[in-house]
Amino acid sequence: MYNVKRCFFLVIAMAGCLAVRAQESTFRKVSFEDLSDFRPQAGNWQVVGDVTINPAADIHEAHDKPAAPETKKKSKRSKDEAAPAKPQVVSFQPGKGILLNLNDETKKDNLVSAFEHGDIELEFEVMLPRGSNSGVYFQGRYEMQLFDSWGVKDPKFSDIGGIYRNWETEQGKIYMGKAPLSNPAKAPGLWQKFKVSFRAPRFNAAGQKIANARFVSVELNGVLIHDNVEVPLPTGGPIENNEKPMGPLLIQGDHGPVAIRNMSYRLMKEVNFSLSNITYNTYYGNFKTISDFASLKPAVTGSIPQLTCEVLTNENAYGVSYKADLNVPQDGTYQFQLAHTGGGRLIINNQQLTDLQRPDAYADQWVTITLKAGKVPVEIYNYKDASWMPPRLGLTVKSATTYPQALHAFNSLPPDDEPVSPIYLDATSEPRLLRAFLDFKGDRAQRLTHTIGVADPSGTHYVYDMKSGNLVCVWHGSFVDATPMWHDRGDGSFRPRGATQYLFNNQPLAFLASQTEPFPVILKEDLVKANEHRGKGFELEPSTHRPIFKYTYEGLDVEDKIYPDDQNRVITHEVNIKNRGTKTGLYYKLGEGRTIAQMPDGSYAIDDKQYYIKVTTGQPVVRDVNGKKELIVAVDSAVKYSVIW
Repeated sequence: MYNVKRCFFLVIAMAGCLAVRAQESTFRKVSFEDLSDFRPQAGNWQVVGDVTINPAADIHEAHDKPAAPETKKKSKRSKDEAAPAKPQVVSFQPGKGILLNLNDETKKDNLVSAFEHGDIELEFEVMLPRGSNSGVYFQGRYEMQLFDSWGVKDPKFSDIGGIYRNWETEQGKIYMGKAPLSNPAKAPGLWQKFKVSFRAPRFNAAGQKIANARFVSVELNGVLIHDNVEVPLPTGGPIENNEKPMGPLLIQGDHGPVAIRNMSYRLMKEVNFSLSNITYNTYYGNFKTISDFASLKPAVTGSIPQLTCEVLTNENAYGVSYKADLNVPQDGTYQFQLAHTGGGRLIINNQQLTDLQRPDAYADQWVTITLKAGKVPVEIYNYKDASWMPPRLGLTVKSATTYPQALHAFNSLPPDDEPVSPIYLDATSEPRLLRAFLDFKGDRAQRLTHTIGVADPSGTHYVYDMKSGNLVCVWHGSFVDATPMWHDRGDGSFRPRGATQYLFNNQPLAFLASQTEPFPVILKEDLVKANEHRGKGFELEPSTHRPIFKYTYEGLDVEDKIYPDDQNRVITHEVNIKNRGTKTGLYYKLGEGRTIAQMPDGSYAIDDKQYYIKVTTGQPVVRDVNGKKELIVAVDSAVKYSVIW
């Protein structure tokens, strides 16, 4: 049943794609064309076009060193001796699109939004220098920390993404904060992405709080770091030390530089739909279409208080129809999901929204309809002739600004109906290797079939593509989820479990006729030809048990060594070439992306500051090829560089 259900789910999910996109489009983008979406402030906040942060500079060291105390034997400073240089941590270009805070002793205001919110879903990207500190306060009262936490192994409430504590001392008013579940933080000067779902505290008609504020979910760089965390009191430094149904967003501006871009939100609310006057008819037989049973005399008829498939007496070879009144609380455009095993049809307000006529299907399609407030008729048809699938039926409603609401009984469509214990694989005291397929950037269409994942005891892992001789992705934390590969029949793939930094796909080493010629592309169906890239497996380094990958290319023998470096925060890649010969034009591609920029510390920020490449050997060149930037280096006998993220 697992495979059948999965196949049909993929088909139906594609059919519902447009409705989902329509919902996502209701996010309102905060304007960083100017500061009109915010209240006036002292001037430490400004709108700029681009920001560059020196990855090597700490904000706490970005000042002149204090002069040595004078002594009786004081000597004159040489006229040629200059004062210590003041390192520049943050530089920027004029323009629009990025919000930048540069505070000092006289200008250090928090930034407060002009709008107020209750329930909200918020997305934004943030960039922090080394040692910097800020925070986003939801409703101006509940702080989610923004902090340079790169490389922190055991994050605390004060690390990036943590829910901050307060500083109350009176019993009953103390809140100690909540640390993130893990630390997927990137290095200073890189853009990091947050997705937050926040629910405001609830109050009754008398103004008494009846439910605490909650961070329903927080994702940092694609990793869930908070799951349904209640915050019973305001955290430290709120705009007001009280709780209300509504309040503004507040971004802390007095602790250090911070840049923010691509901020968008949607205000959410709860709307109560209901079904009433529910009646049903049941039929039994091997039906292939709805018309096979819809005009027959029903086996049983009746009325029920909740929509449920538990009116059936048989678990297979059945048909059932329902009629009900849908109570719509207010005018609006809504999405409905009819989830069911077997075939099904949904009709609302005399409009047929779904019609899947197949007795062994599974469907959970979202469809859209505009409705007026009041009662509208609903008809549902469901039938099944597939003994391996249990009876299941559920109807759910949501909109762009309302949460999903189930209109069926719990047992009619239980959540996590086919629970599967995840099969996780982690590093041991020695490196661990796992051959599997990898969907590059999570895209099944870009599946790589000759990859090997390497789990390092340091907690810094990577995937290597042996077909192209390429380092394709890196991450910190837990190793992989092997459930897709090993559960049931499996599909041969695994998934990295951390905040995965994908690099690029395809062959990185090649002889090029010129510095502008594209690198060769190895397609999935390509067969390796004589003198082209040919993988030769790997051997384990005796001292570390880390793999050394080997391949041949155009008569060259190549060895790849990949290992964690710099307190296990980066990956260093050494490429050693034997049998070099005299043929010219050998190049190695280090990175590619929309943009590549050299940083003040000599590293290169790749793909709009998603990760850094720091080169140890050779003089890299940035070039334009096929609409992308590439960082390449001419090769003699070795290449050595580090990936920093």
